[in-house]
Amino acid sequence: MRIIAIKILRDFWKKHNDAEQPLKAWYAEAKRANREKPPDIIKLYRTASVLPNNRIVFNIKGNDYRLVTAINYDFGIIYIRFIGTHKEYDKINAEEI
Repeated sequence: MRIIAIKILRDFWKKHNDAEQPLKAWYAEAKRANREKPPDIIKLYRTASVLPNNRIVFNIKGNDYRLVTAINYDFGIIYIRFIGTHKEYDKINAEEI
């Protein structure tokens, strides 16, 4: 899969050093994925949440952070829509961001 907006992740782990390795691990796994559908993703990430509008929310670093993605399954593209703390996540609408 192609991942769009990796800069968002880099900027985040510069501010939250403890998120760097978990985000790099997520990135490496996501990049190797081959157009998986939501059930396949949930098998790999049991704590991920599938939302409408092709959104999937991943728990990062033992659920310290939330990563919201929008996935175009047909083209194999993952768009980074949001990364933040739970408090920041609670202020957004993950289905629309």
